[in-house]
Amino acid sequence: MTAVALATFAIVVATVLGVLVRPFRLPEYVFALAGACALLVGGLLPPAAAWIAVAKGFDVYLFLIGMMLLAEVARQEGLFDWIADHAAHAARGSARRLFVLVFGVGILVTVFLSNDATAVVLTPAVYAVARRAGVAPLPYLFACAFIANAASFVLPISNPANLVVYGERLPALAPWIRTFALPSFVAIATTYAILRWTQRAELRKPLAPAPAVEPLSTAGRAAGVALLIAAVVLVGASALGRDLGLPTLVCGVLALVAASIIAARSPAPALKHVAWGVLPLVAGLFILVSGLEHVGGVRFIADWLSKHDGAAPAQTAFVAGLVAGFGANVVNNLPLGLLVGAAGAAAAAPDKAMAGLLIGVDLGPNLSVTGSLATLLWLIAIRREGAQVGALRFLVLGALVMPPALLLSLAALVLV
Repeated sequence: MTAVALATFAIVVATVLGVLVRPFRLPEYVFALAGACALLVGGLLPPAAAWIAVAKGFDVYLFLIGMMLLAEVARQEGLFDWIADHAAHAARGSARRLFVLVFGVGILVTVFLSNDATAVVLTPAVYAVARRAGVAPLPYLFACAFIANAASFVLPISNPANLVVYGERLPALAPWIRTFALPSFVAIATTYAILRWTQRAELRKPLAPAPAVEPLSTAGRAAGVALLIAAVVLVGASALGRDLGLPTLVCGVLALVAASIIAARSPAPALKHVAWGVLPLVAGLFILVSGLEHVGGVRFIADWLSKHDGAAPAQTAFVAGLVAGFGANVVNNLPLGLLVGAAGAAAAAPDKAMAGLLIGVDLGPNLSVTGSLATLLWLIAIRREGAQVGALRFLVLGALVMPPALLLSLAALVLV
């Protein structure tokens, strides 16, 4: 390995550690940008390559802004509190039933609105549910975090990383479902079983009596309609092979304008509370992966795929998925998706190998808080609600949940 490659790898590792540990409690994006600047200042990555890397995420930035606007409008107009009250009533005093409800809703939101929506939209509602039910929120918040990744390859729109990995080679909806239906079911079921077992002590505690459900305001109903419209638009855009960023942004802006007009209030408070730091965080991660690509990361992966896939396609898909799964926790799954997607295209990797890589990119991030953008968004969302989850605590739980789910899901892919 050359000195340039070693220096690049060292900067990437130091950046990820910074995002994980957050020295001096600085925001995650500070470390991502610092790592990106280190590559540029050290002459390890040309400025033009860094700019191209940032531009690659344009559709992702639009998607995130739209989702964060939708979530903030819904929160501000009381939609999450209204949903929380209904969920508390539906649980009928049972923490186990409430956990199943949260997990089930998390599957639906992830599948039809993306895993980032589960982190941004569902997490505040779940926190409100736990608060009203008088129970510790973490078991239910963990359900949001883990299902956001476990259900993220049911459909192409379930994770922006899916679009990044496949690019122009994205399969049509029917072949996608044939390939990923069983692995998705295995991933979801395994994640649920292990997570339910690890949280069993908290789930034995009774819930507080459910409060009366207050009527939802007109602006709150508008926010709910906007979320439903966004789901329909995203499914339609995916079926037509369109980018998801601009439609999501339009839905978010329209929701913000409609709620502001109906409630006769300025949109400024909602805009102020959007987690804008996510955008430089993502841009910094894209630059870091461009640095790895610049020192031969794409060529190395492509050569390995080309060498092994012809002789043992099933084993290659399995091993590739495992490596991608653990690798996502080093550089985050979205930029890693760019790296393996480019490598797969360069190697003309067959469907099975690409599917294995995608499962690793999507499911592997359940190991750590840095694994996926959805988990980072989830971390920001719960921090905003006043809850705290340390990186080590998440890693201990992720080490129990992720490896069995990844192994069994990849086995379901290659054995069928």
